[in-house]
Parts: sequence; C-alpha cells; structure tokens
Amino acid sequence: MRVTQSMLAHNSLGHIHKGYNNLGNIMDQLSTGKKITRASQDPVVAMNGMRYRTQVTEVEQFKRNLSEVYNWMESSDSALDTSTQAMHRIRELAIQASNDTYESGQRANMASEIEQLLEHLASIANTKTNNKYIFNGTNTTNPPVDMDLMNLEPGVLSAPGANQDLYEISYNGEIYRYDPEAGEPLHYVNINEDEDDYIILENESFTYHFQAPVTNEQGVVQPGETEEQTQNLRAEDFIVSQRNAVSTNTQNVDIELMKGINIPVNSNPQKVFSNALFGDIKHLTRVLEDPTTKGSDISSLIGSLDKHIDNMVNERAELGARINRVEMMDTRLNEQEVIAKRILSDNEDADLEKVIIDLQMQENVHRAAMAAGARIMQPTLMDFLR
Repeated sequence: MRVTQSMLAHNSLGHIHKGYNNLGNIMDQLSTGKKITRASQDPVVAMNGMRYRTQVTEVEQFKRNLSEVYNWMESSDSALDTSTQAMHRIRELAIQASNDTYESGQRANMASEIEQLLEHLASIANTKTNNKYIFNGTNTTNPPVDMDLMNLEPGVLSAPGANQDLYEISYNGEIYRYDPEAGEPLHYVNINEDEDDYIILENESFTYHFQAPVTNEQGVVQPGETEEQTQNLRAEDFIVSQRNAVSTNTQNVDIELMKGINIPVNSNPQKVFSNALFGDIKHLTRVLEDPTTKGSDISSLIGSLDKHIDNMVNERAELGARINRVEMMDTRLNEQEVIAKRILSDNEDADLEKVIIDLQMQENVHRAAMAAGARIMQPTLMDFLR
C-alpha cells in the first residue's frame, strides 16, 4: 500500500485531535472534581450516582426531621415537668388544708393559689411550638383547652331541650357521660369500662349509685359480695363541663425518621390534661372556699390528685422512652450519612492526584505528537528542487 504525504498528515492530525479530547476530559475532571460531566462518558457511574445521591438526600431529610422531633418532644417534656410541679404544689396545699387547725379564711387563701395554679395548668396545656399546639393531637391549629366551657352550672343538664351529648360530669376523678339507652330518669355512666357506677339526674337532683362491699352484722366484709348503694350529690360536689372543653383528639403526630419508620412525637392529651383533671382541681377550690368543710372532706380528694400526678409521670416516662429511641436513631442516621457520602464520593469524585499525573502524561504525549507532526508535514517538493 502506498503511503502518501497527505495520509501521514491526516493521521497525525487525527491523533492530535484525540489528544486534545483527552486533555479536555482531564481538565473537566480537574475543574469539577468529578469523574464524568455527562452520562454518556460512563453510564454505569451515572446510574449509580443517581441512586447514591437519592440515598444521601433521604438521610439529610431525615436529619432535618429530627430537628422537628426534638422540638416537639423536648417542649412536651418541659411542659409535663412544669405541670407535675404544679400538681405537687396543689397536693401540698390540699394536705396542708386538711388540717382542721386552719381557719376558713386561710383555706380560702389556699383556694386562691390553687385557682392560679389551675390557670397555669391550662396555659401549659395550650403550649405552642413552631406555631403548633403540642397537646391537641393532630389538630395543631386550635387550642386544646377552653376554660370558658368548664365549671358550668348543673342546671344546664336539666334545662328543657338540653343536648345531653354536649356535656359530661366530673366526679371523684372520673368522667360520666349521658347514656341514651338507659331511658328516664337521665343516667350518666362512668366512661371507664371497668367501673359500673353511675349518676342519675331526676327532678334537678343528682344521686350517685355505686357498688360497695357487703358487711355482716359484725361489720366484717364478705369477700366477693357487693351491693348497690346511693349517695345524694350537692351541686358543689361535681363539675359540669362541655365535652369539647378539653380536646379529645388522641391521634398521634407521626414524623418519619427512617424509611418506613414513623415516630409519634406528641403526648396523649387525654392522659394528662382532661376534664377530670381540671374538674377535680376546681372541685378542690370549691371545697376549700366552703366554710363548713372539714379536714376529712379535703383528705378524700387527695387520692384523685395522686392519680392525676401518676398519669403525668407515666406519660412523661413514656415520652422519655421515645426520646431515648430517637437519640439512638440520630446516631444511626449520622453513621448512615457518613457511609452514604463516602460511597457517593468513591463513585463520582475524581482522584485528583491521579488526574494531575494523567494530565502531565497527556501533555507530554501531546507535545511529542505536535513535534512529530511538524517533522512529517514540513518537507515539500520544493525542498528537493534546490
């Protein structure tokens, strides 16, 4: 095959052009720090990069969710702590007032302090974080407690045409609601399924019906035997409120912290703030303001306060357990973020040391190609006609 001058020149220019392409790719790697700038350069690296980048984005979003979770949980924990302190103070005042050496004026002063603590508890129940009410389940735009709907006159229940489904009675730490299946007279049954006591409203009078142990003539309790007993209730013995005075929304506010793993960040308001809680505290203030109250009347109310305190402590313990889990998930997310970014870097990032060496080698090759091309394309016919 005859090799002509034009063939040599064409091949030389083709190799020089490839050299320029190689230099361009290396310069792109140095400028961007990435192995490729277009998917066509290496489709496998491009596809893997899309998957790895998605993983990194997910982890980063989960870490942003963590900030919201900590905000909810730490605010709830702080509010429950303050509420428990307020309840302990109310209990302390109740124990102090149960001493019959205190005069009615002194007990009235204690009632005034308890009234302020009641308002304080209502404000804690209406705590907002990031413009959201944290003790109202998923209904975060409305306050969970409306004090204006509490402590209604008992007469609202016996008013003509009264909608009994709107109201509930708080008595001895329990909630009683209207039972339409009981017929006349009006029955209000304990909402706790384990209890079978109830309150009857007849002729504007309230009667409490409950099961009591049977005793023989010697006063000895007969095991397993009970009988129904009744007790007339005064208007100051119980609290009537609207059902929506305290939110009944118990739905969890779930936030995703890992793929497919949702953590409830709120506390159940019905386990902490309820009509029973506010009703019992209001009932205590009534008892303290009554000048005929005896120490034993106040002592009988301390058990209900203890139950509410236990509910707060239990809810805070449950919240603390979730906080511990969130902290462990936080640590795991940090580890996943490091691993995901390392894998993404190994897949996409260029090895700068190797790129610099390749650049130097390619420059040398390019210079050599240019020098060889200059020698090949230099001779012409005129150079041999001298």
